Amino acid sequence: MEQTVEAMAAIPARMNAGWNNGDAAAFAAELADDAELVDFEGTIHRGREAVIAFNQPMFDTVLKGSRMVRSEVPFARIVHPGWGVVHHRVCLVMPGEDEALSNRCFMQLLAVGWQNGRWEVATLQNARLVTLESAMTLDAQSAGRDVTS
Repeated sequence: MEQTVEAMAAIPARMNAGWNNGDAAAFAAELADDAELVDFEGTIHRGREAVIAFNQPMFDTVLKGSRMVRSEVPFARIVHPGWGVVHHRVCLVMPGEDEALSNRCFMQLLAVGWQNGRWEVATLQNARLVTLESAMTLDAQSAGRDVTS
């Protein structure tokens, strides 16, 4: 493998394949041993083994049969020799659904480093994509305000 932008941009597709197969080890294979993954709720999982231990029970139960769809890499770039960033958009489809709900789409930021002869994810940050209107509705609900008027 080479230190190219294309090689970095291919990482999310392999992670999505692991997810879609319900295989936490395959999903986490792109992570460095000491990587951090920040899920969309803000929980930090430290280390590839912790990511596997967190995800596999969910793949076996509540996320069984879920799929990552509409994956795209809007951009990836090498920021310094041996270091790069990848921005990835993806949506989650739950079992029995044909389409992803709009509130199940995410933007991921992957910080990657060249080590062990390949690009490895050092940190992956998940952020749920929500519209300003949705965020304001949630804010109003949290504050106990009527959102129907």
